[in-house]
Amino acid sequence: MTTNYRERLWPAPWLFIATALVIPASLLVFLPINTTAGVIVAIVLYLGCVVLLVLGGPVIEVTDSDFRAGRATLPLSVAGEVTAFTGEDARAERGPRLDARTWLLIRGWISPLVKIEILDERDSAPYWVVSTRHPDAVVAAIAAAKQRA
Repeated sequence: MTTNYRERLWPAPWLFIATALVIPASLLVFLPINTTAGVIVAIVLYLGCVVLLVLGGPVIEVTDSDFRAGRATLPLSVAGEVTAFTGEDARAERGPRLDARTWLLIRGWISPLVKIEILDERDSAPYWVVSTRHPDAVVAAIAAAKQRA
């Protein structure tokens, strides 16, 4: 199975900076008890946050037969129209235009997204909305894979 496109939705750099607030918070709690323990706990908690952020970044992948978003897989045989959205259109797709039945894989720190229509009438989700930093590349990869099939 050939991979046509692959992207990991890494957290934004500001998120690593924001999680650094766990350092002074843990120091406030543990320094009065023991300075060494406070520093060690602060470092361990911050590293734990960083590891969770990195490991928690889902992968988007387009193969010859499937579109994978995180743990979910959508066969391209049931994928309909694929549309890329950026800017205000992407915000509207995540908000006012969003159908409550939609399957979502969105990350707040990644604005662009793709919308994939589902042609399978047995599927309760009318479409998928997935965050991606390169929506045009995802659309092109899905179109190329469907053309080859």
